Amino acid sequence: MPRGQYKPEPPRAVKRQETILKTTADPKWIPYQKPQPQDMRADMVIADAMGDKDPRLWVPLSEHVAVRPLQFNVTVGQYTHVMRVTKAGMIARHRHSGAVHAWVFKGRWHYLEHGWVAEEGSYIFEPPGETHTLVVPEGCSEMVTLFQVNGSLMYVDPQGVSIGYDDVFTRLDKARAHYAAVGLGESFVEQFIR
Repeated sequence: MPRGQYKPEPPRAVKRQETILKTTADPKWIPYQKPQPQDMRADMVIADAMGDKDPRLWVPLSEHVAVRPLQFNVTVGQYTHVMRVTKAGMIARHRHSGAVHAWVFKGRWHYLEHGWVAEEGSYIFEPPGETHTLVVPEGCSEMVTLFQVNGSLMYVDPQGVSIGYDDVFTRLDKARAHYAAVGLGESFVEQFIR
């Protein structure tokens, strides 16, 4: 190449693949060689999933409750976020139209309607149709849990009368407005949409 002419670096995946192919004859180390499906969406990798580097990533839901959005799947009506609660108390009574998966990273919480307590390291599956009241107990100064919510979350009174709801679209709107307000811009949320 003539001096002063720029040759772009190949993508990391290509360099990695070349290295693997040069260093091994074992086929188990050869990456998949065919093209991916034409309409497949790109992988999503969230480097700061806990929002440690930039507190603006946390979308406030109330004074002591915030969520770090990780994915808004508008096609199937699902969203995934990390929830952080910084004060003990009742968070919300709600019913789910779809299944919920949760993994507790820090602290603990429980539902008034159940005898179990979700503590650090716990995995929880909540079936569609269940109604429960989320509580962070006294003595817990911070709760951090990953939630994958499928369908809508309907807020209800103790008798089950609907008083509001959230779904992937309302959560997306809240995140979009928050990111615009804190200077990241409305379009910041686009990276989380699939």
